[in-house]
Amino acid sequence: MLSKKTKYGLQALLILARDYGTGPLLIADLAEKEQIPKKFLELILLQLKNAGILGSRKGKGGGYFLAKDPAQITMGDAMRVLEGPLAPVPCVSESAYQKCDECQDENSCGIRLVMKDVRDAMVEILDHASLKGVLQRSRDASNQAREIIDFSI
Repeated sequence: MLSKKTKYGLQALLILARDYGTGPLLIADLAEKEQIPKKFLELILLQLKNAGILGSRKGKGGGYFLAKDPAQITMGDAMRVLEGPLAPVPCVSESAYQKCDECQDENSCGIRLVMKDVRDAMVEILDHASLKGVLQRSRDASNQAREIIDFSI
């Protein structure tokens, strides 16, 4: 399950992706627009900035902006920064591997085998879901919903 921190971070990134190229956005504006506590959002955006996903500008006309094109930033990139490894258990993590203390034989552990499949599926989806692509999916779903005709009498 996604933490509030990650959900808020993804919401902010999608707003910044939607407004990409128009200049920095103030934390206060992002917080108000997405109904995210401002102090919490500050910490989240700073973490994303330190990871190179966001840039910032101080002073008048300052704020946060995407450091790269939205097509080059994936949900997986952001989630790794905010949540840590995508693996559901440490023994299948590629970046933070740890052997399970209770595991007798890692190669035949049924739990590990299934969790590796889960990790691989999550990575495949999240690392191919760019911010630009997510925005497009959202627009398409919104447009499709508007095209549905109600035939009730």
